[in-house]
Amino acid sequence: MTYVIRDTGIGMSPEFLPHIFDEFAQEEHGARTQYKGTGLGMAITKRYVEMMGGTISVESERGEGSAFTVEIPLALTDAPAEACKDEGDAARCAGLKVLLAEDNDMNAEIATIQLTDAGMRVTRVADGAEAVEAFRTSAPGTFDLVLMDIMMPNLNGYEATVTIRETEGRPDAKTLPVIAMTANAFAEDVQAARDAGMDAHIAKPIVTEEMFRTIAACLKSRG
Repeated sequence: MTYVIRDTGIGMSPEFLPHIFDEFAQEEHGARTQYKGTGLGMAITKRYVEMMGGTISVESERGEGSAFTVEIPLALTDAPAEACKDEGDAARCAGLKVLLAEDNDMNAEIATIQLTDAGMRVTRVADGAEAVEAFRTSAPGTFDLVLMDIMMPNLNGYEATVTIRETEGRPDAKTLPVIAMTANAFAEDVQAARDAGMDAHIAKPIVTEEMFRTIAACLKSRG
């Protein structure tokens, strides 16, 4: 199946097109401030398309917009869909109440779809300060876990986690599971997450099964 998505936005230069699917690639340095992007959206999209055996390409012209073509080897069928028989980690996550801290709208949308498809309820906030506020103004038990991005404005994920852990008068401040969800995936990044009080680390682009496995293991360890 082929999908073509067109827009009439600012477009891209021919020099930048070969780099659009690179991680953290942005044509203009001011774009992140203006659009609040990280340069990961297209890299993540390409990864998901390739995981389905497909390809993605782009044509663009400055001031005229862009056209993205996605080709995925899917076939239409009249056969009824079979119910999933594998309980697995996703089933064990059903019903969980998740606080998702993610400043990138596309990343947040993808994660929300993955979580809600597994039966979880998601509250999304756009930065670390909002994550802290959502925790402090909620009753204990409102959230079962926090998925925390690291590179966020106002408070980054490390700072937000430390602030949550130090919240006075909240018996769940030390026990609420907090999982880092970030493109920073080196050993020192994992250790930094631990040092900030996080329980686990998930690398972007998110692999759905790995995310569910990490969440299930994290909740089990917390008892």
